Amino acid sequence: MMAQYLALKAEAGECLLFYRMGDFFELFFDDAKVAAQVLDIALTARGEHAGEKIPMCGVPVHSATAYLQRLIKAGHRVAIAEQTESPEAARKARGSKALVNRAIVRFVTAGTLTEEALLDARAANWCVAIGEAGGSVAVAAADVSTGRFELIDTGPGELAGELARLAAAEVIAPEGGAGAEQATTVRPRADFNSDAGEERLRRLFGVATLDGFGQFTRAGLAAAGGLVAYLEHTAKGALPFLRPPRLTRASAAMAIDAATRDSLELTCTTAGQRRGSLVDAIDRTVTGGGARTLAADIGAPLMDRAAIEARLDLVQLFHDDAPIRELVRGTLRGLPDIGRALGRIAAGRGSPRDLGQLRDGLDGAWRLAERLGKVEPAPSLLDEVLPALRGHGSLIDLFTRALVPSPPIDASDGGYIAEGYDAALDDLRDAGAGGRRAIAALEAKYRADTGIAALKIRHNNVLGYHVEVPARAADALMKPDSGFTHRQTMAGAVRFNAPDLHDVAAKVSQAGAHALAAEAAHLEDLTQAALDRREAVAASADALARLDVAAALAARAVEGGWTRPALVDHGCFEVEGGRHPVVEDALAKSGQRFVANDCVLTEGSRLWLVTGPNMGGKSTFLRQNALIAVLAQAGSFVPASRARIGLVDRLFSRVGASDNLARGRSTFMVEMVETAAILAQATARSFVILDEVGRGTSTYDGLAIAWAVVEAIHEDNRCRCLFATHYHELTRLAERCDALTLHHVRAREWKGDLVLLHEVAAGPADRSYGLAVARLAGMPPATVSRAKAVLAKLEAGRAQTGGLAAGLDDLPLFAAAAQAEEEQCDAIRAEVEALDVDALTPREALDTLYRLKALTREA
Repeated sequence: MMAQYLALKAEAGECLLFYRMGDFFELFFDDAKVAAQVLDIALTARGEHAGEKIPMCGVPVHSATAYLQRLIKAGHRVAIAEQTESPEAARKARGSKALVNRAIVRFVTAGTLTEEALLDARAANWCVAIGEAGGSVAVAAADVSTGRFELIDTGPGELAGELARLAAAEVIAPEGGAGAEQATTVRPRADFNSDAGEERLRRLFGVATLDGFGQFTRAGLAAAGGLVAYLEHTAKGALPFLRPPRLTRASAAMAIDAATRDSLELTCTTAGQRRGSLVDAIDRTVTGGGARTLAADIGAPLMDRAAIEARLDLVQLFHDDAPIRELVRGTLRGLPDIGRALGRIAAGRGSPRDLGQLRDGLDGAWRLAERLGKVEPAPSLLDEVLPALRGHGSLIDLFTRALVPSPPIDASDGGYIAEGYDAALDDLRDAGAGGRRAIAALEAKYRADTGIAALKIRHNNVLGYHVEVPARAADALMKPDSGFTHRQTMAGAVRFNAPDLHDVAAKVSQAGAHALAAEAAHLEDLTQAALDRREAVAASADALARLDVAAALAARAVEGGWTRPALVDHGCFEVEGGRHPVVEDALAKSGQRFVANDCVLTEGSRLWLVTGPNMGGKSTFLRQNALIAVLAQAGSFVPASRARIGLVDRLFSRVGASDNLARGRSTFMVEMVETAAILAQATARSFVILDEVGRGTSTYDGLAIAWAVVEAIHEDNRCRCLFATHYHELTRLAERCDALTLHHVRAREWKGDLVLLHEVAAGPADRSYGLAVARLAGMPPATVSRAKAVLAKLEAGRAQTGGLAAGLDDLPLFAAAAQAEEEQCDAIRAEVEALDVDALTPREALDTLYRLKALTREA
């Protein structure tokens, strides 16, 4: 057995090997050590190998999915080695001690999952391959749970952004090739040959030429070939369902690099959670397919104005017509996820329940199409999706006649084919039912003949049907003339056979086996019927998802008072009453109101320099306008009272930064790399938000860098830009940059406390309010007081000599200053303690208050 295991392990490579032994999957050697730790199960030992005990652990086959989920989540891949013959067949073929044949039937990896329990219903599960040819780079992406297949031609500099957009569960790359450092799985370079890739695609889709799918680049063919080769490897030759590849160009969507996606938290937060992201704040979809499509839309806002307007028209329909919106949402809420059900069926892991889900989902789609077909006038996108919801009448009728209303997941016990569908099957079931009635009659007869009221006829997989009586009553049946044959004695019961029971049981078993075989044959035919229409079924799933997204965005717009954006071709960005959708959502849950702000970027005012205190709302203001651009081009209404937006080709956000120690980069280096990318790539149609450029280095260096960046954006890139800074010196650039205007977030000090108004107003901030923010943050009063003294010296020195640090030489150190302040406080304390309050006249009391106030001011 160990020789067989080691051969299979060699084939499994780095994957953990699940080795089937009866009702368990066993793991041995290092695999067992890893699995035992991840799964928190007992590590045992079995026999010896090379003079040492063999580590071993195992999981039950019936609950293996739950364990697989934990292993995959922990970053492991698993090879499944099943028994390919029964023990009886092995003994007949090779003798009584023959070893059962086993083979790896599947590799379970993060990017090739189809099981419902292993997937997030509301997130796509992309497996991505990176290919290159002639200096070009392309990405092939497949979600095998639904059959989606995309090819994206991109450049080496845009690869990271595409991978971030897809948020792939698994990334495949050739050894030493493009993307190898980002890959989770490295495969042989031979798999990424473009000629071999072209042949694989032709074979996969059964065509002589790929011209009907579009014009593929050599890099695209290399990527697709590598992906298909990997899927063939993991499925052991039986490819999952893949739809014809959809070709996309990077220029078809707003370009958003990885740093910007991370900064804006479009589909997940910087902590990797969906909760708190833009998608989470706007998602009102009622189906898994709709949620996945919404995330894809937000991740890749469109550049085609006509396509955006078509999406907005459909949202407008559902926004304006509440009854239609609620009809659509109510219908969709009750429909199953037919896209994923089809994926399981196509992968050979489908169940009767999956066929039932196709029946129910397609029937619901048909009924929805009938109702929506009466809408006049119909938006163009509605006319486009309605045909995909129809045309499944024959399949719906077949499944309705063939399947019971609620088919089971497990097909092994039968019972999923409806009565009346197959007369021969009905006869077999009747024969089985008659046999069971005969067995019940035998049980009554045996009780009467033996006088044993506790006698029962039972069944198990070892003995089949048998008679069972309590041990105390077994003596009567042990007699030779009793007609019963002893089979098994247990602690409290004894089991027997009987000739007439054997005859009846044989008929029941035979009828049951034939019935199961008949149902299995019908299941195979029904599965093939579904696969014959898989393209049309997948198109229906897409259409339902598009309706769900449009209705959900309409519901969100109604809920939040959002407005339809007006899209134009020239470079403007005019938003009135704009809000941050995520922050507003969070504030609303705590009963607070978000302060809306305008943002008007035109040719004469395309660069805003925003100043003001920390916590005043600068970063929120910057981000909210970037998110409004994303929502508008994704085809959504936006959180504003009015919006007029020129299409954005590239979106850049450099708001906040952190160390990237894994790549040897400090916070300041990360900031400079991101800023350099913006200056190198931003065009006149881009939208850029920058916050506190230069803060990670010395004051003079930082100011110089920020100054130069503002000039470069104004003169060279000429893009729409919001630039937030604490360097008030930058406000002088308004004198020389005609398209730069000054703005600030408003704040006030009231009775020593800072009041943040979160309003954006014209003009520069009068000061930074840094000390007030420090006090608000809870900094010790002595430290705040010391900072105030240092600030006074700095400002005095700069006013006199222009030197920022002038005048600090004669400033006492903190300890000395703190000591002086403490002594002053002691003087005030002594003065107060010496007062005889009761003896003070009103005039003396007033004089004392003035004196104490003077002492406090000196402190």
